[in-house]
Amino acid sequence: MLNILVTGGSGFIGSNLCARLVADGHNVFCLDDNSTGDINNILPLVNHLNFKFIEHDVVNPLKTTMTIDQIYHLACPASPPAYQANPIKTIQTNVIGTMNVLEYAVDKKARVLLSSTSEVYGDPKVSPQPEEYWGNVNPIGPRSCYDEGKRVAETLMMEYHNTKGVDIRIARIFNTYGPNMNKDDGRVVSNFINQCIENKPITIYGDGSQTRSLCYIDDMVEALIRLMNQTETIGPINLGNPFELSVEDIALFIKEITGSSSTLIYKKLPQDDPMMRRPDITKAKYILGWEPQVQLNRGIVKTTEYFKKLSKKLADNSI
Repeated sequence: MLNILVTGGSGFIGSNLCARLVADGHNVFCLDDNSTGDINNILPLVNHLNFKFIEHDVVNPLKTTMTIDQIYHLACPASPPAYQANPIKTIQTNVIGTMNVLEYAVDKKARVLLSSTSEVYGDPKVSPQPEEYWGNVNPIGPRSCYDEGKRVAETLMMEYHNTKGVDIRIARIFNTYGPNMNKDDGRVVSNFINQCIENKPITIYGDGSQTRSLCYIDDMVEALIRLMNQTETIGPINLGNPFELSVEDIALFIKEITGSSSTLIYKKLPQDDPMMRRPDITKAKYILGWEPQVQLNRGIVKTTEYFKKLSKKLADNSI
């Protein structure tokens, strides 16, 4: 049994990770300010003896007396609408927040894993993207608060490791989907499923030829835990599904799975929207013994069931 802190613990990935860690028998401290996370995501855990919620913004220093063995640092809005809504706060969370977490790790002598992102590759000119690729990021574009913020967070992780001996792990997370996603997440899976459920037009930005690689949340949680608990590398390691689909094909697939009558509409592609997303997961396979197991159709069905229940709950609450 370990004492594990999860920052951003009420968010999409964080809440699923907390549930898994509690199920595995660990003491889990979930820290979040709920600015983009949702307290409802962790309600099934709040009465568990091994779970504690701490309301806190990582931009402020972390101060607790508890013993901590591991820290999963997931705190940061991850969807474009969320991180672009307050870009300065996004930068603060990525930079000041990561420094605070690392200082806390120094104090607690804890191992810390950073949830970095495929966005460090920007709009890549190389596909699939290996960890050695330095990326193609616009440092002054609308996505830079997140892209560059995560790149600096990775730098901070490495410098705290090199100068202060912090035991670190860096995960570069590619597109992930599943239960506990925000309905207004703004990314393709949540957008398309909810539009299909409501039989509204499916909004595709650009001509739909841009690609995404979709990893189901259970697979991602397993990868994060394996990365945290191995000792062969500090990373960065790509975590994602190398199965690549065009955005238009994803829309048509979800439309078929949901039996929706939605039609496809096309709008202007946002600035700096990446045209390719496909991880090279050679290192994850070799070092972690990991690759995605959940097929897309099964994952979309489970995610659709989640959003249908969520829509019904929201409708009932509005009556």
